[in-house]
Amino acid sequence: MCREFALNDIDYERQKCLPIHYKGLELDTGYRIDLLVENQVIVELKACKSLEPIHEAQLLSYMRLSGTSIGLLINFNVLKLVDGVKRFKI
Repeated sequence: MCREFALNDIDYERQKCLPIHYKGLELDTGYRIDLLVENQVIVELKACKSLEPIHEAQLLSYMRLSGTSIGLLINFNVLKLVDGVKRFKI
């Protein structure tokens, strides 16, 4: 996926650190965004039997903390990739 982004001149960051700011203090929580595309879309990648509510909660938390309004949750453990993609907008 990252290779395709690079070939198509699409800006992205892998494993982007997501600190929390609290009362002027930056806390390193260990949160890492799998992919941040064009500073607008968070992409969380999974390879699990099925997507669980905790996976959705993780993505929604990252979206809220980063101020990003669009997210994709992609599960690669499916026969057709289109069946493993869920889009979120807040």
